[in-house]
Amino acid sequence: MTTRILPAVGDLDAARSVTTLLSQLPDAEPATPVGDSTQLIDTLARLAGEALDELPEVVLVHERIGPVPALELIREVSLRFPSVGVVLITADASPNLFANAMDSGARGLVTLPLSYEELANRVQAAAQWSAGVRRHLTSGNDVFTGPGGTVVTVTGAKGGVGATVTAIQLALAAQASGNTVALVDMDLQTGDIASFLDVQFRRSLVDLALITDISPRVLSDAVFSHSTGLALLLAPGEGERGEEVSDRSARQIVSALRTRYEIVVIDCGCQMNGANAAAIEMADVALLVTTPDVVAVRGAKRIVRMWERLQIRKAEETVTLVNRFTRNTEIQPPLIQKITGTRVASAAVPANFKELQASIDSGRLHELDAKSTVKQALWGLAGELGIVKESATAKKSGSALIKRNSGAFKNDRGSIGRPRRRRDGSGRGPGDSEGTR
Repeated sequence: MTTRILPAVGDLDAARSVTTLLSQLPDAEPATPVGDSTQLIDTLARLAGEALDELPEVVLVHERIGPVPALELIREVSLRFPSVGVVLITADASPNLFANAMDSGARGLVTLPLSYEELANRVQAAAQWSAGVRRHLTSGNDVFTGPGGTVVTVTGAKGGVGATVTAIQLALAAQASGNTVALVDMDLQTGDIASFLDVQFRRSLVDLALITDISPRVLSDAVFSHSTGLALLLAPGEGERGEEVSDRSARQIVSALRTRYEIVVIDCGCQMNGANAAAIEMADVALLVTTPDVVAVRGAKRIVRMWERLQIRKAEETVTLVNRFTRNTEIQPPLIQKITGTRVASAAVPANFKELQASIDSGRLHELDAKSTVKQALWGLAGELGIVKESATAKKSGSALIKRNSGAFKNDRGSIGRPRRRRDGSGRGPGDSEGTR
């Protein structure tokens, strides 16, 4: 049986050495080495999207791979692609590292400098394990083997710009179109998703923070099943406990969620910490919410520049949503796009907090009237971000909003839900001075 091997080696000299030895292994089919963790995950996701059989049996991860550390990368590969055997290449052969590698999901460890015999033995063992797992998967067991669900993070330029309302409505729109959706509150100190949806649940993100292997059962115990069909993973009730969620824990939690749900929406609040920074780095879509005023736009620019300095995310890879939009404001979406360097969403949310107030005060934001212009704009945004199933929308109650808004105003920035002009020509509606919180 031919063993397909994908090396992940950032150092050119080490890559040449690994490739040379792999080419000498019997029945081995080594692929061209990938140079970093992002390229490795993207390559495996593309192959898994084609078919399970297209995945390599063995992945070799060099200890100096980046930007994600080797052990965290092994953990993510193991969670997202459970049929792939991962082997760590390292100069440290200490028992402590061996134990940590095994805990992360590695199937073996090869020490540097490389020797033919040790490499052959570890690759063969990992390949045999992979073959056994694939036989188990093809026997009809319900184990996730795909590239993983779509992760969307929602961050506020500052407090009170509407990030939580946006995250909730995006999740509801994705769920209404037929997706399985998890809504995560990673605003660890001041998270309000539970209040917006009238939920009382004793478990939170903190319960998963110290678990090294998040199994489906452990995950389901920490998740609250809402009446809307959303799976909620809430922030801790005691804000100080948010410090227990590290960046490593966040990576593990996000990886586990994306293997179980088609869409994962994460409310990151407006304060950056290691946990939500890791989530934003892993996200397929990073949404930044701002209002069209000087203070909020400056905050948006500050966050984008910080993400770039910390190499979390580039400005051009970020989507900005303009909330509380009015036609007569001096700061328009094109100016916000120029200032922040991000792509501004075509959908702009109108300033009409009166539509939201009753639902927010009662903790029933999920029951917001389908005729609400705010809801229409946010569900239209869900279509623009590609997190709804268009083929299923016609069958879902209220999903016509998604279909109508996702493309109707594609070339008319900010026109979704704009207030109608009065007969006196003033253009000002009753809610022009208010918006979502």
